[in-house]
Amino acid sequence: MKLTWSKNNTISVMPPARPKKITGTRFAAIMGLNRWTTPFNVWCAVTRTYEEPFEDTIYTIAGKTIEPKQAEFMRKSYFMPNLVTPTDMYGPDYFKKTYGDFFHDVPIFGGMWDYLLMGEDGKPDTVLEMKTTKRSEDWADDIPEYYAMQAALYAYLLGVDRVLMVCSFLGDNDYANPDAFVPSAKNTIVREFYLSERYPNMEALVKAATNWWNIHVLKGVSPEYDEKADADILKVLRSQTVTPDDDMTSMLAEAEALKGQIETRKAEMAPLEARYKVLTDAIKDDLMGRFSEGDKSVSAAGHAYEFVVSRANTTKYDSKAMKADGVYDKYAVTDSIFKLSVKPKKEAS
Repeated sequence: MKLTWSKNNTISVMPPARPKKITGTRFAAIMGLNRWTTPFNVWCAVTRTYEEPFEDTIYTIAGKTIEPKQAEFMRKSYFMPNLVTPTDMYGPDYFKKTYGDFFHDVPIFGGMWDYLLMGEDGKPDTVLEMKTTKRSEDWADDIPEYYAMQAALYAYLLGVDRVLMVCSFLGDNDYANPDAFVPSAKNTIVREFYLSERYPNMEALVKAATNWWNIHVLKGVSPEYDEKADADILKVLRSQTVTPDDDMTSMLAEAEALKGQIETRKAEMAPLEARYKVLTDAIKDDLMGRFSEGDKSVSAAGHAYEFVVSRANTTKYDSKAMKADGVYDKYAVTDSIFKLSVKPKKEAS
């Protein structure tokens, strides 16, 4: 993806054909209320410009392990036989079925709620969001705003007014062994709010996020980035592109330094690559002899890699014969190709 860097701390991209949706966590970030991410980071993810690869941590593992326990705690301790899980609604492979979005009919906004309470009419009347944390002080006076707004978006999309936030407070031992954690009144709190009371301006917030989408996603122009808050993602993007601060002199200097390192590594790797080619040629010859009628590929597996030889039919054109028949020039097309060659400079004599 081509990035265009501007002097006003923004970047531009070709607007994606299929941008990602604004989920609950992204909604809070766009409003400037998510302490863990920024509007620029959200823009990068939504426009598919860049998204930091997800890696499970002790915190995410604990959350996923304990969440079903919290649901059972609510079902039994708060007498909620009408509690509905995503599995109840979509089946055990709900993530694959829904592609991680329970709001397919809603443009721009989406995501996945944790649990629902169903009313007597069979429709949702309460959204339940489950959280785990070691920072009990964050919940001392109120629900952290970035969590409340996340749940509020799902309530709004469902047309539900009531939200229950369930949070379990964990210690180091719980993160080390989340399977042993048992939610109770001592370690788990339940906080309730009503969308109409906490966010009477919810329509305006959704409209603001929609305007953000129209300006930044549909037009492909990022919100301003912050050199400190967005440092990690900016480092990745700058390593893949040229910025306005890169003049020809600095680009040549950096390119020369990298070229020198690459050439040194090539020289060091040359004997290994030569031996590798001898071995892979021999492996290929052996595997080619193992093909049977109808086989598209034959492979041999080592400990860490699988070596596969594939067979495909290709059609080639005999340019010599076409020239002899006088038809080559009739269909030949001339095009300009620009090639950059990097060669050692000759010493001046």
